[in-house]
Amino acid sequence: MESVPVRCPVCSRDHAYSTPAYPCPCGTPTAPPLLRDAPAVLVGHRSWNDVWVTVRCASCDRENQWPQPELCCPCGTVLRIPVRPVVTGPAPAAPVSPAHIPLPRTAAHPRPAFRPMTIRTGHDAVSAAGLYLTWLGFRDVGRPGAGPASGIDLRADGLIARVDSSTRPTTLRAVETLWLNALGASATGVFFSLAGYATDARARADGVELPLFVMDLTGAPRPVNSPADELVSTGA
Repeated sequence: MESVPVRCPVCSRDHAYSTPAYPCPCGTPTAPPLLRDAPAVLVGHRSWNDVWVTVRCASCDRENQWPQPELCCPCGTVLRIPVRPVVTGPAPAAPVSPAHIPLPRTAAHPRPAFRPMTIRTGHDAVSAAGLYLTWLGFRDVGRPGAGPASGIDLRADGLIARVDSSTRPTTLRAVETLWLNALGASATGVFFSLAGYATDARARADGVELPLFVMDLTGAPRPVNSPADELVSTGA
């Protein structure tokens, strides 16, 4: 897995960014090639063309559209990681549907590609998270009557989830509230955030093994801790 150093221009934190691999239709894990010496770009406004990059599979030479690599700093800054452009060859294969989540080869029953929905409002963010949880295998995903004031935005059989669509990093209190709700309900808790997570919130989630996901405006969640990676690998 390719990794490059990234420094946040806002808080000066140093990160090591590892690009995620996505399965090509031929089955080969494929990742956007990163530009190691190019600085990360601060994301202020997204356009549709900004969130996809062309990636060529080294095995079958197929060109596909994958999500643009991004890093969410704990300070709340979102950084776009530059990639090497693909020089289009003669008669490339038609691109497949973009923005599906990488599936480890260890998965017992590989899922079809996840098809995200564009996020324009907080309501859209909850809907996108619901689609993703359904894709993971949770059944009867829906919104509880109590609403977000209870710390829960989505419920399913054995699951409760929270979706933070604010512009600030998710707080420790929000993570602890969801974890306690999940503990009391003997359910799996899953957190989705558009702006990333505060450092102490991330540390607590790791300690209690609460899966954390970050969503961009394309509606494609990305796991940001080990419990989330495991959930993507095993499904519900």
